[in-house]
Amino acid sequence: MQSLVTPGLKSLPSDSRPREKLLSRGPAALSDGELLALLLRTGIAGKHVLQLAQELLDRFGGIGGLLHTGADALKQIKGLGPAKRAEVVAVLELARRALAQELRQNTVFDSPQAVREYLQLQLGARAHEVFAVLFLDTQNRLIALEELFRGTLTQASVYPREIVLRALHHHAAAVVLAHNHPSGVAEPSHADIELTQTLRAALTLVDVRVLDHFIVTRQQALSLAERGLM
Repeated sequence: MQSLVTPGLKSLPSDSRPREKLLSRGPAALSDGELLALLLRTGIAGKHVLQLAQELLDRFGGIGGLLHTGADALKQIKGLGPAKRAEVVAVLELARRALAQELRQNTVFDSPQAVREYLQLQLGARAHEVFAVLFLDTQNRLIALEELFRGTLTQASVYPREIVLRALHHHAAAVVLAHNHPSGVAEPSHADIELTQTLRAALTLVDVRVLDHFIVTRQQALSLAERGLM
């Protein structure tokens, strides 16, 4: 008969417990699995919390993949109840907010990696296509990010008028466009390039610059501007 005990961190020798190691040696001394185990606190019947943490990392491709995973995907993990799922999702949201704060305090060009990470956290795990816009002020700092369209993205399904209206609403001086490729392939299509040109022309009429268009997957955020496709 399977044990009903859910082994947690207290079952470890004191010198092997992640919390004690973190407090005595700092967070850098802990592995990704140990840090995640601190968040989860307890395992499930017959499975230690460190084993559960490592299985989550293996399932989603490491800590980066886990942070790009949505709440729905976490429901598929046996033993990961609502409380634990909520804690993991809360950490994800904290990461998003920290990156958003950085982008509000600095220009997007000062933090290009933060832009990529922010977009990956926002869009990388989506199972369907989402088109989003980062609205920027005159110093290219983030005002807001809005998800405006969902579904198969074409020039017919993304409405330039709506993006122009939202840019005027935010008094934006510039925008960064972004959409995800759920297939995991970040290469831009001909339709992506045409859509960028259409939106750039529409926003130019109201004196709003299009700085870039990112194509986002779990693994990367590809810049059309860096590819010379703008």
